[in-house]
Amino acid sequence: MGRARRIWVPHLFYHIVCRGNRRDPLFKESNDFLAFLHILEQLHEKIPFEIASYCLMTNHFHLQLRSQQESIAKVMALINKRYANYYNARYRLTGHVFEKRYFSKIIDDETGMLEVSRYIHLNPVEARMVHLPEHYRWSSFYLYTQPISSPPFMNIDVLLDYFSGTTVEQKKKYVQFVKADIVPNDNMFAEGGMNG
Repeated sequence: MGRARRIWVPHLFYHIVCRGNRRDPLFKESNDFLAFLHILEQLHEKIPFEIASYCLMTNHFHLQLRSQQESIAKVMALINKRYANYYNARYRLTGHVFEKRYFSKIIDDETGMLEVSRYIHLNPVEARMVHLPEHYRWSSFYLYTQPISSPPFMNIDVLLDYFSGTTVEQKKKYVQFVKADIVPNDNMFAEGGMNG
């Protein structure tokens, strides 16, 4: 029996999750993270998809992604194929880089958009890799905390527009929303757990 065909609703965002095969690392060093982000930038020139939030973890990644011109399945196939080619060439490997099919869930309301982005940005905190989301280098959270321009594939306005005020005020409110449930814990690293 064939796999179920993925549903594509062009105007909606999806929560995408991809894991390394056998949960092996997808990103072993800084250059791997940079290569993945470069691939997103290259592909965006051909297929103008939008990402509202992302987080690249050690053995998986999260994207909050919308593609209005090509299906999500096609965009993800291109992203994963290019990264798998890079990864296998870089580490002199063959075979599968990613574990089975990627997870995708449609996001169909404002609450979902905000909750998914919070979940994505808090992934490194939940994995006990950092105390605060702004301390993790490989997520899009920095775009919401600093007055800098976004990479071309990012659309942070789609989340900021849920908040009132100037862009600076919107960013502040978004950051407060994301960090509202973080409980300070000075002993968070004592228990280990580095693979979110």
